Amino acid sequence: MKKRTFLKLSSTLLATPALPALATRILDEKLSNWAGNFQFSTSRVDQAKSLQQVQKLVKGYEKMKILGTRHCFNRIADSTNHLVSLVEMTQVHALDTKAKTVTVDANMKYGNLATYLDSKGFALHNLASLPHISIAGACATATHGSGTKNGNLATAVNTMEIVLATGEVRTLSRAKDGEAFRAAVVHLGGLGVVTKITLDIQPTFQMRQYVYQDLPLEQMKNHFEAIESSAYSVSLFTDWQKKRINEVWLKKRITKNDKGDAKPDFFGAKLSAKNLHPIAELSAIHCTEQQGVPGPWYERLPHFRMGFTPSSGKELQSEFFVPYRNAIDAILAVERLRDHISPHLLISEIRTIDADDFWMSPCYKQPSLAIHFTWKPDWPSVQKVLPLIEKELAPFNVRPHWGKLFTLAPAVLQSRYEKLPEFKKLMAEYDPKGKFRNAFLDTNLFGK
Repeated sequence: MKKRTFLKLSSTLLATPALPALATRILDEKLSNWAGNFQFSTSRVDQAKSLQQVQKLVKGYEKMKILGTRHCFNRIADSTNHLVSLVEMTQVHALDTKAKTVTVDANMKYGNLATYLDSKGFALHNLASLPHISIAGACATATHGSGTKNGNLATAVNTMEIVLATGEVRTLSRAKDGEAFRAAVVHLGGLGVVTKITLDIQPTFQMRQYVYQDLPLEQMKNHFEAIESSAYSVSLFTDWQKKRINEVWLKKRITKNDKGDAKPDFFGAKLSAKNLHPIAELSAIHCTEQQGVPGPWYERLPHFRMGFTPSSGKELQSEFFVPYRNAIDAILAVERLRDHISPHLLISEIRTIDADDFWMSPCYKQPSLAIHFTWKPDWPSVQKVLPLIEKELAPFNVRPHWGKLFTLAPAVLQSRYEKLPEFKKLMAEYDPKGKFRNAFLDTNLFGK
């Protein structure tokens, strides 16, 4: 794939094609994930429009999985039996301005929720770089934004409603359910069907975004903490070539004393005089506004504009988490592989995420660094490169993103999650016959 193709992909990487109205229907063709790198293993798709319909479907099937916005790059949400779409369950159920929470259907996309909240004077603490992912899917896989003091998107979850394998509806809350709640939020699709989620919110805020170019790798090494703490959200984009970070994206909250000025030099990187795409030579027309222009939080925290429907495109993604304390060593370890990586790479993004207490989160009890890879759609080549990256990051007990591509052996992956034995016991309690298990979960959580 030429780099130009990446514009089609990432400019809106995500508006997920809407499914047709379904009611126990066998599709003529199998569905693909949005990137097109795999097809789901069944054409049997049901559509649920209410909690009661979800319960009925759950009771009626021995095996099933939930079809979300189809943004995962592996088979974590695949089924050989039945898929159930919640595409029409996207309502706001309650906005509690006193408690500062919002309750929504779990399949709502962040882009839609963000505009609603902002219109009411509220905001979320963070957003992923891509706005068209569902709340349920993002939380289930510990998807994240950036910021040394910002937890992943799941850390906003206050309460969740989940339909268990029997059709029973169970509500779990942070305040009342303790360890059961912390076990269930990042659930990997293995506990049941999450139908409603209550999120913590805060007063709305304004932001500015600045982009700097060509940060010397040596400066990154010597001033990493200062760089990462210089803004509310920081992203480093690199192709791993020329001993430099191609672009530094700084997303800053506007304060009362904000003057809206930016220094022309940032640790040796130069302030861009125009909006940039993560790949600098591509048009930034679909990227969020830069150059310090004030705007609402939801129009600055993502990298790409909400509401834009992209052309279809092809790419692969991988992402690896290491403890924040090992951040510099991990970045330099990957940089040593530059000549293996670059021929197959579109761009990499480096971000930080605060610790959380969710059992199956890659950031469980550790502030983390995430190194993301957007690959050309050449799985045979990427499949050969991933083990090299995983080997270099092994000394840091690397954990992969649950919804992206990796090749770690199941036994190694399992060893990285101290609460996995307890999580598997919870799976057995909530889903004793394995209704929501699939080949991905069987291999990676139970395989040898």
